[in-house]
Amino acid sequence: MKKIFFILFSLIIIFTFISARKAEKINSNFNQSTIEIKEVTPFVYCSIHHQGPYSDIETIMKQLMMASRSQNIFPGGPLIGIYHNSPNQVKPANLEWEIGFPVTPQVLPQPPLEKKQWNFTLVVSTIHVGSYEKAGDTIAKMEEWMKANGLAPVGPLLERYLTMPTPETKPENLKTEIWIPCQKQLDL
Repeated sequence: MKKIFFILFSLIIIFTFISARKAEKINSNFNQSTIEIKEVTPFVYCSIHHQGPYSDIETIMKQLMMASRSQNIFPGGPLIGIYHNSPNQVKPANLEWEIGFPVTPQVLPQPPLEKKQWNFTLVVSTIHVGSYEKAGDTIAKMEEWMKANGLAPVGPLLERYLTMPTPETKPENLKTEIWIPCQKQLDL
């Protein structure tokens, strides 16, 4: 069983790594301090939704990999995390998030996988360089930038994991593209 899991895990990592490398090349002109408004194309993704602390991410990722492999569903882009609330809003047990990856629209996943569509087309975007634990600092800077530019969030935060970590990857070399769907703030 461990050997099968290792093979499954390796295949998912390879497919995700290839997709992430393509995304990394496309986004290589960004740096950590660049925050911008970006138009993105809606896309279909496959994910597992979860309520609970972020310490559950490894368990959910294993479920995602096993379920997607057993259903012959493979990533069509980098691994993504979608966060519907934050530790600033709720207790860890009430955090709602999902882990997944883009897929073709024809995919028909079975539980625990869900097929969804990202429909937000206008996002505030930046590349976070560094450990995942420090992404909150980048998100706080993005929120300040949004407020200063008269923008309001209108959907969940999305992270696109552009660097597929290996045991040799240093945390300071990780790259994560962060999107916050936005609109002009309405005056009351």
